[in-house]
Amino acid sequence: MNAIRFSDLCAQGQVTGKRVFIRADLNVPQDDAGNITEDTRIRASIPCIKMALDAGAAVMVTSHLGRPTEGTLTAADSLAPVAQRLAELLGRPVPLLQNWVDGVSVKAGDVVLLENCRVNKGEKKNNEELAKKMAALCDIFVHDAFGTAHRAEASTYGIAQFAKVACAGPLLAAEMDAITLALANPKRPMVAIVAGSKVSTKLSILMSLASKVDQLIVGGGIANTFMLASGLKIGKSLAEPDLLSDAKAVIEAMRARGAAVPIPTDVVTAKTFAADAPATVKAATEVADDDLILDIGPQTAALLAAQLKAAGTIVWNGPVGVFEFPAFENGTRVIAHAIADSSAFSIAGGGDTLAAIAKYGIEKRIGYISTGGGAFLEVLEGKTLPAFEILARRASA
Repeated sequence: MNAIRFSDLCAQGQVTGKRVFIRADLNVPQDDAGNITEDTRIRASIPCIKMALDAGAAVMVTSHLGRPTEGTLTAADSLAPVAQRLAELLGRPVPLLQNWVDGVSVKAGDVVLLENCRVNKGEKKNNEELAKKMAALCDIFVHDAFGTAHRAEASTYGIAQFAKVACAGPLLAAEMDAITLALANPKRPMVAIVAGSKVSTKLSILMSLASKVDQLIVGGGIANTFMLASGLKIGKSLAEPDLLSDAKAVIEAMRARGAAVPIPTDVVTAKTFAADAPATVKAATEVADDDLILDIGPQTAALLAAQLKAAGTIVWNGPVGVFEFPAFENGTRVIAHAIADSSAFSIAGGGDTLAAIAKYGIEKRIGYISTGGGAFLEVLEGKTLPAFEILARRASA
């Protein structure tokens, strides 16, 4: 997509002395004591902040955290732990400012963190008055939060409408480039892995991909529904019998293009959903009425791995089994390493997918790891994200 890039503005010397407002995605998980348990999103925000500081800008950064009630800031909603972690990563103080909408004091070469933007009344509904106040704080608005790119809120969309300059930060730009490379002009064959508990949450994505990919691998509860649609028994496994016609439609759409939805030939079952439940490998035709399918079998995993290693482009969203339980992780582990070993351009996204990538230590062997969950899925579905739309509009104005 066409958008002004913050990196270009910095290279052209257009940022020095300017007030730069960065919308980052610093929505990180915390334990009950408020300690950050995983800081990937914070670390991913650092290049944009450093870019602005190195260019001599007066830098303001904000993000949402959790699901606060607008107008009320509680200790649990505060970005205080994030400010502390940012300061550690940047090696400099990062003051946290509250009640910032009506004015921010920050000098060129300094950075401040603006308290949880979703506490501001009107944020989620993209209130125009709030958006204009945010825009008035800065000379340059930088959207660098792909994880929020599918939401039209005051700090992600409205401010981009009214700021003097609106541009894409390095993280958002990298997401745009990777998605374009993977979906717009992919190297063939193109293989997509879509896994999750329910077909209903990803049906539109499956239908969209069925018109694009050469192999559509389904996993988890989604695979169980497709097995049912193929006439196989799945015991008491998670599935959505009322969506069999939709699953069949996806299979037929692929078949009409000479493509396929591989159906598991063997599975790993248990009688209960538990980490210590005995695991049994069975042919897909031999699933008992009291079985739970918790992973694909080794034969299926090997066949899928061979397809992935021969792919030109791979899109991965979701583990293919209950990989959190050691007895049922083999399918996801084999898939993960096959993607890592493939010469294909691979793009992966979604929380569980990122957890699997981290578990198997293959971060550096994936072509691009998306920081977005819902945004990544909506792009796969073929939707134009609000952030992309407004940045493209501002770039052409």
